[in-house]
Amino acid sequence: MRIALSQLTTGPDPGKNLRLVEEWTRRAADAGARVVVFPEASMACFGTSLAPLAEPLDGPWADGVRRIAHATGTVVVAGMFTPADGGRVANTLLAAGPGVEASYDKIHLYDAFGYRESDTVAAGSATTIIDVDGVRLGLATCYDVRFPELFRAHADAGAAATLLAASWGAGPGKREQWELLVRARALDATVWLAAVGQADPGPGTGPGSAPTGIGHSRVVGPDGTVRHALGAEPELLLADLDIDEVAAVRRRTSVLANRRPEVWR
Repeated sequence: MRIALSQLTTGPDPGKNLRLVEEWTRRAADAGARVVVFPEASMACFGTSLAPLAEPLDGPWADGVRRIAHATGTVVVAGMFTPADGGRVANTLLAAGPGVEASYDKIHLYDAFGYRESDTVAAGSATTIIDVDGVRLGLATCYDVRFPELFRAHADAGAAATLLAASWGAGPGKREQWELLVRARALDATVWLAAVGQADPGPGTGPGSAPTGIGHSRVVGPDGTVRHALGAEPELLLADLDIDEVAAVRRRTSVLANRRPEVWR
């Protein structure tokens, strides 16, 4: 399965960002991608007042993503914000395209490193798996990468890969943590891990402590090895995932089969 990771930089205007989604999706489709994955906060960057911009899954921004996906014959996965209770929003991944319609609300909220996502965002409570051409793919968002249970849940549900959309916060050691965590989650669950982040917006452009991206998107194999990696700048990454490799790695590295969950209950 050929996938594309769209490492771009979005701004505060959902309309302009939707035009970016269309441009990058068409580039990916022209290169033969079946699935095109965009970062967290593709609808509007962090540091923006999110509640006034949030739209339901049947709103115009999501419908625009669906139109783009169907026009290009791809499955598009993109981060947006949907209304939630109490004046907050949900940090939502929309997955749409021919034969696919699903969404995932980020479960683990980024209350760390001086930022409190939970002040404005309500946590999700359910995992999401999509099926594309008979291949199961799990969805995850940014801070979720610190919690291996979610990725193992994807594997238990039959996923061969997890698509991780992020807008990673900058800071000392943060890039190294990102690279380590992405590899670890692939190896924990023996899945392909396709992790796309917002590109680094450049010096002086980040709004305070808001996580606006560092780039360094990557595709990691089910054995934990990095197969493709980008730098900090906007770039499109294309990768062919060998789905059969997942079963081969699981036969050699039996971490899922050898678990003892009853010990930790």
